[in-house]
Amino acid sequence: MKVGICCHDAGAAEIISSYIKQKNIAPLYCLSGPAIKVFERKIGRIDNMLLTDIVKNSNWLLCGTSWKSDLEWNIIKEAKKQQKKVIVFLDHWVNYRERFIRNNEECLPDEIWVGDYYAERIAKDNFSNLKIKLIENPYLLDIKKQLSRLGKIRVRGNSVLYVCEPIREHAYFKHGDEHYWGYTEEEALRFFLTSIDEMFTAKKSIIIRPHPSECLNKYDWVFDEFNHKDIKIDNKKTLLEQIFDSDIVVGCETMAMVVAILAEKEVISSIPPGGRACVLPYKEIKTVSYTHLTLPTNREV
Repeated sequence: MKVGICCHDAGAAEIISSYIKQKNIAPLYCLSGPAIKVFERKIGRIDNMLLTDIVKNSNWLLCGTSWKSDLEWNIIKEAKKQQKKVIVFLDHWVNYRERFIRNNEECLPDEIWVGDYYAERIAKDNFSNLKIKLIENPYLLDIKKQLSRLGKIRVRGNSVLYVCEPIREHAYFKHGDEHYWGYTEEEALRFFLTSIDEMFTAKKSIIIRPHPSECLNKYDWVFDEFNHKDIKIDNKKTLLEQIFDSDIVVGCETMAMVVAILAEKEVISSIPPGGRACVLPYKEIKTVSYTHLTLPTNREV
């Protein structure tokens, strides 16, 4: 049975690439966007196929979903036309129904896979007529294995990693309003940087990590507004490496914050007042309102 893999966004690509490695599957590929780098980093060189060809030459298909690209939506539609089974692995915990709608047309897969109980509950609420299958998140399983191999790491005690995500663009693309969720990524980062002196008693260095779908210079404005801070913008290392080099990880509601929780880092949501509450279903996540936090010194994890 030959499986066809289709992904565009990095989130689903991380999950599905981990799945096919763990299952030792040799699939066909139709990838685009950030997903290509994710698969090539974890799998090796990828031979990409055209949309119609991968559906034709596969017995069934496993896809992600994208908030901007139509690639997976078109694959689902073509699979229906060719009467091929198509399964979607949902990442994150938001906008489930909207992922399958383009120009007011809904195109649903035959089956949906999710990676945890919270996602399963949301999916069943949204898709009562579809088969929903709970599979332990393959990407997080990989992260746990990597963490166990890394063992104890001594950290400096003064470093913060800020993980970004394209909130404003997503909100505008889906809802025609950059401020649909009550804040933008720039507002969240600015809120954190203006609050940091009240939050921490120790001196700190800050690394800002752009999301894989963002350009590296998107946040260059912080150097003009916060030039008195020890700030760098960098995504040259892997996410896990940067998390391990940091004591505290800050973001809005990106999956990188979940990885940081697994790494036993202190995790803070920087969503500013007026923004929707963080949707990540993890009680360990604090908010910027938790002031006067003291960074650990020479802590071993």
